[in-house]
Amino acid sequence: YVMFPMIAEVAELRRCKVILRKEMERLTKFKKVPPKAIKVGCMLEVPSLSWQLDALMEEVDFLSIGTNDLMQFFFACDRSNPRLADRYDLLAPPVLNFLRTIVDTCDAAGVPVTLCGEMGGRPIEAMALMGLGMKRFSVSPTSIGPVKRMVRSIDMEKLRIFVLSRLKSSEHSIRDSLKHFARDHDIKV
Repeated sequence: YVMFPMIAEVAELRRCKVILRKEMERLTKFKKVPPKAIKVGCMLEVPSLSWQLDALMEEVDFLSIGTNDLMQFFFACDRSNPRLADRYDLLAPPVLNFLRTIVDTCDAAGVPVTLCGEMGGRPIEAMALMGLGMKRFSVSPTSIGPVKRMVRSIDMEKLRIFVLSRLKSSEHSIRDSLKHFARDHDIKV
């Protein structure tokens, strides 16, 4: 697997793939055994790439959503700045709609999508992502237990209906309603 980070447009990914092909040819030229197969993907961390999703699906074997950088760019603010902490909520309806579009496009194209970043390691956020149809998360070792506990206690169909019904909300965040949903359905968050 080869994953290219910080791709801003499909043309940039294509240039990266040309370099990769040249390196594969170089291996053969110097009588080295190249890999039998290479899966090529990219990390979606730059919002501009999301407006080329259809073209991107034709270029990748997999996609990883890098939420740490992507959300910082999405909100146009420094996520580590405490003065902006209240402005930046990963469970804002615009964020969830944005991520849903990515997941739906990948699913329709048959391209596996993974979420990478702190968002997937927090049970409430992971619960919302699962409601959007996200199935693969890359999380830190310390987050595995809490997220796994949440996953084992959930009714996916009820969660999906609930999360999708909140996507048109004009609220700052659906965090509180997700917490209430978790409490009302005995979900371990």
